[in-house]
Amino acid sequence: MPLLYLDYNRTTPTAPSVLEAMQPYWGTYFMLPEQQHWHATAIDEAVTEARESLGALAGCEGFEIVFTSGGTESNQLAIAGLLGTQHNAGRPQRGGHILVSALECDSVLDTVQRLARQDPSWTVEQIPIAGNGLIDPQTVEQMICGETRLVCVQAANPILGTIQPVAAIGELCAHRGVHLHCDATQLFGKIPVNVKQMKVDTASISSHKFYGPKGVGALYVRRGLAMEGIHGGDAGEMGLRPGSPNVTGIVGMGAAAQLAERFSLTAEDPLEELRDQFIARLEQAMPDPPAVIAAPSETLPNTVAIEMPDEIDLLKRSARDLVMNSATCFDPPDYFVRSLRAIGMTDRQIRRSVSFSLGWTTSNEQIERAAEWIAAAYYR
Repeated sequence: MPLLYLDYNRTTPTAPSVLEAMQPYWGTYFMLPEQQHWHATAIDEAVTEARESLGALAGCEGFEIVFTSGGTESNQLAIAGLLGTQHNAGRPQRGGHILVSALECDSVLDTVQRLARQDPSWTVEQIPIAGNGLIDPQTVEQMICGETRLVCVQAANPILGTIQPVAAIGELCAHRGVHLHCDATQLFGKIPVNVKQMKVDTASISSHKFYGPKGVGALYVRRGLAMEGIHGGDAGEMGLRPGSPNVTGIVGMGAAAQLAERFSLTAEDPLEELRDQFIARLEQAMPDPPAVIAAPSETLPNTVAIEMPDEIDLLKRSARDLVMNSATCFDPPDYFVRSLRAIGMTDRQIRRSVSFSLGWTTSNEQIERAAEWIAAAYYR
């Protein structure tokens, strides 16, 4: 039986048109953009086109896009670059206060916590999350102090689907003279995005979240923002990330960005309708209707987190071909556990919880089949 894939927030398949766009750069156009040949010129133009496509998707200029190896590196590059913590040998440590959302992914949380462990002049404080999965901007404003140098807030949580009030937080950060980094990887391909309107200094983008190849991402860096690179070397990517570019991946990401820009304008309503249909079908099929987690907050149109009547292990054993997201480790807590604990759920509730995320190709038939499998797992 084919997989019933409902975990599109974790990763997406590479779109056929993206694979086609990448193909020439595996062989014919193998040179580096800076080499002295017309093939290299064509490659440089392809990278520039991809950069412009990413800028159009994100609502910024192409020259504000820095290509990376993915969302993880983008987050680490933003934090290290904004705080100037990489090239500080032989100079005094400035230190300061960092605020991070309790819903941040490991690449953000681990980076700032490691910095604080290595250098006690840095302190890290977590921004609390309400039971509806949202941050209160007034809480952020109250937590900012004279030593605060950076605030990290993800745009949308891949498990809960909740969309944070980033623009409101960005406005108050700008007023207080504090940098704001945003992990925006979950927005692209689902809703229109404009990083300028979000009022962020930096924002992370990950190709494989919107039908591009894995191993490539980007970082939006606001025009005029002073940042330090994380490695020595050539002056590529604004001097922030030296080394030979992943041309094939960049071209693929650019092609995926063009697709995502078109789909994000039309996919939001169909995805939301399909998600709501899925919830309604579960409520009809199950005598004890499952509880939607973090309702009624604004969420990604494709995402729903649900607390089931019993532990998710029953569903995993019964519907082996259903791909979803649930807890795998409580000690230390994985990202799923950490996210649900952040909104006040108990471990018992978390063991009954699951997150589903739909994709561009998810069909009505798949939604019906998933609801049947889930109901059968608990009510045979």
